[in-house]
Amino acid sequence: MINIDKLIIGFDSALRTLFVPAQTIRSIPGKDKPESELTDAEKELSVALMRVNHVGEVCAQALYQGQGLTAQNEDVQKTLMQAAREETEHLAWTEQRISELGGRKSFLNPLWYGGSFAIGFVAGLLGDKWNLGFLAETERQVEEHLSSHLHRLPFNDQKSRAIVTQMKIDEASHATMALSHGGAELPAPVKVVMKLGSKIMTKTAYWV
Repeated sequence: MINIDKLIIGFDSALRTLFVPAQTIRSIPGKDKPESELTDAEKELSVALMRVNHVGEVCAQALYQGQGLTAQNEDVQKTLMQAAREETEHLAWTEQRISELGGRKSFLNPLWYGGSFAIGFVAGLLGDKWNLGFLAETERQVEEHLSSHLHRLPFNDQKSRAIVTQMKIDEASHATMALSHGGAELPAPVKVVMKLGSKIMTKTAYWV
């Protein structure tokens, strides 16, 4: 049975993620780097890629909230919440960078959040080893996705590149943490479906 307090906390987290500027404890990576001169095309590309990354962090918040709500083991719940706190920093970094570049966040963030929360909720119901396995695979795929962005971001946009580089390091750490807590390797078909879903999200968020 799901604790009513957890539901209230989860609802509060959703509102904060979607409508309140995220906060960060760590300094924003690249904060001290000078703002480079970017062409209109380069700036447009950076904005679009950082919007995709911001959507990824919105989804991460929702996934962890859904997973934490149905996780059976208290240690697993703590692991998920710790990861969620670190992802909140990523949310703040990408949001700030989008603002600096004069861009906007995705109009579909409430949809991304709701869908990801549902997926996380179901993952938690499957049991802790699959819950953590899902988290690990998600983070692995996000790490690959961030690597591709480092190849696509304008070389002169050192501020965005610094943020994505640190996010990539953090995501790899989250995957390792999930596996060390007993996460199971997901079946290949599940990984393929996850990749397809991620591709749809990134392609849409790039423009909308």
